[in-house]
Parts: sequence; C-alpha cells; structure tokens
Amino acid sequence: MITALYSDQFIAENAPMDRRLAALILSRGNRIGYIASGPEPQREFFNEKRRYYRSYGLSLDLFFDLDVLSGDEEIGRLFSCSAIHLTGGHTGDFLRRLRQSGMLEKLRAWARDDGIVVGTRAILMMPTIAVDALFSGSSPDAVRDGAALGLVPFEFFPHLNDDPGYLSALLRYSETTVTPILACRDGEGLILGNGLVEIFGAPLMISGGFAEAADRGRIADLLSRA
Repeated sequence: MITALYSDQFIAENAPMDRRLAALILSRGNRIGYIASGPEPQREFFNEKRRYYRSYGLSLDLFFDLDVLSGDEEIGRLFSCSAIHLTGGHTGDFLRRLRQSGMLEKLRAWARDDGIVVGTRAILMMPTIAVDALFSGSSPDAVRDGAALGLVPFEFFPHLNDDPGYLSALLRYSETTVTPILACRDGEGLILGNGLVEIFGAPLMISGGFAEAADRGRIADLLSRA
C-alpha cells in the first residue's frame, strides 16, 4: 500500500512530491480513478485534475460518483486503476457517501492490497476525521462516529498555515488523544508505504501537547507497529 498525503496540490511547491508520486504510479501503469467527494455535475474539478495529471504523463480517465448506484463492472474498472484519487471537499459528507455506497470497506481492502491512494486533503485516510472539525470552528473531541479508512496510524491535518489558531488547537487536542497528529502546511506532504517514508517540506508531528519536526524514523516506527 502506498498513500500520498497532500495538504494542497495545485501549487508550485508540490512539484517535487508530484514528480515522485508520478514515478511510483507510472511504475504500475498510468490510469487513475477519481472518487468525487460530492456532487460534481459539471465535472469542473475532475477536468482540472485531469489536466494536472496529464502534465505528468498520467491519465485520469474514470469519474466515480458515490451518489450513483454502481455495478460490479464499474467498481471493477475503478479498482483496476493504477491509483485512486480522493478529492477534497467536505470530509464528513465524503465519509457519509463512502459508507452509504458500501465503498468504504471496498476501498480500504483495495488500498491494503498494494493499492496507491492519493488524497489532496488526506484526512479520510486516517483512523478518524476528528481534526476536520477545526475547519468549522468545532472541537475534534466533540466528533462522534468519525471512523474513516484507517490506512495510516496517525491523524493528518492539512492547511496548517491557513489560520494561526490551528496549531494551538491541535496542541490542545493532542493532550486528549493517544494518536499522534501530523500537520502540514500547503506545499508539504508525505508519501508512505512499502518501506517508503518520504517527507516533503517540514511537517510537524504533534503529540502530548508538544510539536516537533516530523521525523522519518518515528513515522517508520509507527507504520511498522500499525
């Protein structure tokens, strides 16, 4: 399993991570499936991502709508892709759609069977979406039934640079949860899996009320014990 955890994607600072991810996907093929977080009737974001991936020699050729009942053939097409892209958007709604469509468990199983999953706001790949509450001014501690894909053994918080209050809120939350939190500014991210721990930029690892630079060895240790 390989997971690519982005805080953002359409900015120049992401180019080193983009190139590395593209090389990993191209080693398996060039087709990427796209799971939309919500309704996208005009497919504006899909087409934007298609152009983006095309610049790296990749083909975003399958739009998967969780609100439309999909048969085995369509699901099979999705899981025959070299990688699957999970879009940004409202994380809670995305999780609800994955559950209601029956795709949450299917996606988890596919990912763990050596899949490549890309998240541009990768909270869904975590054990819980609790930290997403900060984007609406709520507390992660108040989140109930936030269990998500659980592909990595920590929580992930993107867009750390968007609000100076996010770091202090994460520090407080880290005192009430045993799960470490990895926080990224836009332009930062990680690629993990199959022995890989590749850090782009200077993400923070937050736990027990303290923040420090994300350390490759500590992340590798967490992954080995997951």
